[in-house]
Amino acid sequence: MTMTFTPENKPMSPEDLNREELLQFIDDLAKRWLAHDGLWFQAVERHYGMAAAIELDGEAWAEFTRNEAQRILNFLGEKPGGGLDLLQRALAFRLYARVNTQESERVDDGKMVFRMTRCRVQEARRRKGLPDFPCKEVGKIEYTGFAATINPQIQTRVIACPPDDIPRDYYCAWEFSLPEAQNAAESQDKSLS
Repeated sequence: MTMTFTPENKPMSPEDLNREELLQFIDDLAKRWLAHDGLWFQAVERHYGMAAAIELDGEAWAEFTRNEAQRILNFLGEKPGGGLDLLQRALAFRLYARVNTQESERVDDGKMVFRMTRCRVQEARRRKGLPDFPCKEVGKIEYTGFAATINPQIQTRVIACPPDDIPRDYYCAWEFSLPEAQNAAESQDKSLS
């Protein structure tokens, strides 16, 4: 739903917005960020080609993902070193969470699966008749860096991501594991048997 402002109710700053309007404003900011990311990538691709654009995109994401994760930790009042519960919570506060549809599932104490079930970038490409953007290599940098900022012990594995050509009901999926949590759960299971 888009807000319609009249001359009588026109906000002068974000502070004038109510909760619903603020959430819409946050969504709009996330879309602006994503548009800038896409336009930057396309400009590099036009000037230097796809390979160079992906390489430079990876460099930018390596920095941005750590910065975003640290800012989220600060916002949540958390420190690095949390477990998969904190990672799951932090993923919900990413800019992507405002423009894409995502889900996460705890497989066990030491493992979580995260899926992007609706991806604005890939859907736009499909509407234009273009193949999926091959985001797997940059995604490895992005998700590994984000998780490592939450806790350097978290291991990240790609399950599937374009250009993988496998049937799936999601655009990409990632597995995050925390070996110490898995070992603790296994030890507890053994002591109970």
